[in-house]
Order: sequence, then C-alpha cells, then structure tokens
Amino acid sequence: MSENNRPETWLSRIAIDCFDQISTTNIKVKSSDCLPHGLYPVIDQGHNYISGYINDENKLIKITSPVCIFGDHTRIIKWIEHSFVPGADGTKILKARDFIYPRYAYYSLRALNIPDKGYSRHFKYFKELDILIPAWEEQKIIAEKLDTLLAQVDSTKARLEQIPKILKRFRQAVLVTALSIANGKSRDFDRIVKLIDVAEKITDGEHITPKTVDAGIPLLSAKDVQENELLFDNVKYLSNATAEKALSRCSPGKDDILIVSRGATVGRTHLVSTNAKFCLMGSVLLIKLNKNLVLPRFMELVFKNISGQRQLVSASGATAQQAIYIRDVKEFSFNLLSLNEQQEIVRRVEQLFAYADTIEKQVNNALARVNNLTQSILAKPFRGELTAQWRAENPELISGDNSAAALLEKIKAERAASTGKKASRKKS
Repeated sequence: MSENNRPETWLSRIAIDCFDQISTTNIKVKSSDCLPHGLYPVIDQGHNYISGYINDENKLIKITSPVCIFGDHTRIIKWIEHSFVPGADGTKILKARDFIYPRYAYYSLRALNIPDKGYSRHFKYFKELDILIPAWEEQKIIAEKLDTLLAQVDSTKARLEQIPKILKRFRQAVLVTALSIANGKSRDFDRIVKLIDVAEKITDGEHITPKTVDAGIPLLSAKDVQENELLFDNVKYLSNATAEKALSRCSPGKDDILIVSRGATVGRTHLVSTNAKFCLMGSVLLIKLNKNLVLPRFMELVFKNISGQRQLVSASGATAQQAIYIRDVKEFSFNLLSLNEQQEIVRRVEQLFAYADTIEKQVNNALARVNNLTQSILAKPFRGELTAQWRAENPELISGDNSAAALLEKIKAERAASTGKKASRKKS
C-alpha cells in the first residue's frame, strides 16, 4: 500500500519488525517421521493444516498465545492457537509483537504481496514489504470484520466445491439408469455377449520399455491415459523404426478404447478421439471394435458404468498389484442392443452429460470469482476502506494515547526500561 493513500493515523513497519521468530532448532520433524495418529500434531508449510502426529513431547512447542506459520517455500500462512510440533525445512513460526493484534497480524501476512518464486525461499521478502499499523482498537475491528466476511466466503466456496462431486454421482446415475432401462425393455436385438464377440482386436502395449529418444512417436503409459484426455506433455518417445515395430502389434487409433490394466487406476477407460500416432506400454489395453455390431461410444459407456467398472476391477484381483489380463477382458460380458438403440442411449446420455458439463463450467467460474473475492476482501481493510466509517465515529480510539504512534512509543519505552533493569542487575 502506498504511503500517500493510507489513513493518516496509520503507521507502517517492515514486516520482519512486526514479529518475533520462534526457534525450531533440534525439534523439527520430517513428514516421513510422522504417524497417522498420535499425541501431538505436526504442522508444517504444506497445504494440509496437520501433516501428521508424533508422540515425543520434547519436540512440542507450547503455545500460550496465537502464532502464525509462514511457509518459506510455499508462502502458505496458517493460524495456530494450540501447542504443536513444527514440520521440517521451511516452517517459520511467527509471534506478533506487542503493538500488533495477533489476528490482525495474521491477515496482514495473508495480504502481503509476496511474489511466487516456486520452491525457492520467500521469507527474505519480509525485509522488503511493509505491514500497516492502525490504532489497537482499529486492528481488532478489522480482524473481526475479516473473520465475518471471509467465513461467509469460505462457506460459499465449500458449497461450490461439493457440486463437482454431486455432478460425478449424477453422471454415474445417468449411466446406470440409461443402461438399466434399456436392458429391461423388450427389443428386436438383445442378447448377452462377450467382448471377444464384438471386438476385432484385443491386445496390450509393450511389455518391456523400448529404447527411447528425445523426440519422435509418443509412448503412453497408464498415467497418461485419463478418462477424458490423453496426456502427451510428459511422455517418452520412440524412433520411427522402433514405433513401427510396436505399432505392428498394437496400433491405437481414433474410436479405439483404451483400458488401464495395471496399478491404482486399473479399469480407467478412454475412448480415443485423436488421429495422432502414439504407442502404448503394457499397462494399457487396446480394444478395436467391430463397428457393425457396437458403437465405440456405447461400449465406452458400458465400461464406465458402475457394473462395468465392477466387472473390470473384479477381474483384476484383490492384491495390491491389481492387473487386468487380455484373457480377462475378452470375457467381459454385456447386453448387446441394436445399433439404433445404442445410438439413442448415447444421444440421451450425452445430452444429460452436456447439461452437467455446463453446470460444472459455471461452478468453476464461480469458484474463480470466489477466490478473487477473497483477495479483494483482504485488500480493502489495508486501504482503510473497511473501517472508514468506524474511524469517523470513534476518533477518540485512534488519537492521543490510543493512536498507533502512542502505542509504539509506549512499547518502545517499556522495552527500554526493561533492558535497563536487566543491565543494572547484571552490573551489580
């Protein structure tokens, strides 16, 4: 904030001069040493409020008044009101000095315009950036108003963040309903078949990673196969000659279906929509369909339906190393409808999915506005706007002995007197 447009009764101080730093020497705990449960919470610079627990009381910082944590690497700021164990590297523990109300100090930290320098250190900016110091009573009023306003914003944000989860359940319900209603009807072409009956080819990618090059044909593995997209940004590449050899056995193309066959995301299904050439690792299965019998989009819906996912996952086994083998996916069974009925189901599902996508886009836009609103709300009080009327109605609380200047001088005098007494006792 500029010196020219702050309220005239306010002062400013370099941020580092507004806090005492609590030492964490010899008591910091690495995240790898944390337990999922325990006696004492470990709080670090990460996004989660608590990163874990330990049972060693010797590492506990006992809190009698609130402190703030500043993430030297992450710029994350936390408000702490209870005893805790500090996390490892980058966890700065800051206690507001006597002239700054603790909760006001916390919001002042959140409002600091600290540039994002990635994982480098950011605490150095405390020596460059100012914190504004109103009178003590005005600091309290600002903190109370921000508590109220930001609680409302957080409540709105929490409700908005639930909507994508609701939409995910809605999409799954659409699939279940569409396929179950279709299966319950009488029709001219309706029979249980196995995937091998409607597929032209069922195979998988390379079992041993081929020699890779810096540029060429992308080689995708399970991590690169998402439900709605293929990720080409962080992949390995094969030379044209190596790729041609791989593609002679497993050549994914548009309208083919990919199924993740290994790891935590086993069963994840993707319908290829690109004409780009790429190769696959063995953690991905490739299914080429006979389009005279089954529509690729309909088959994708069958796989993504709850019953389809259950059938895929059950085939992968219950061990930690879950895997779907070609022989298993060939036995995948489903109710084969006529092409006309498949097309009608696809049309209705896509219509409802488009509706859900529209809502999700609106929610994401709303979340972006809410996040911007948080920063806007944080900026207002430090321009003096949030308490302009309060200052006009309470001049006695921001002037004379109650002014910020008087508060700073009083605290300065008290510290000087305290330092003098200590020196006198040492001399005697």
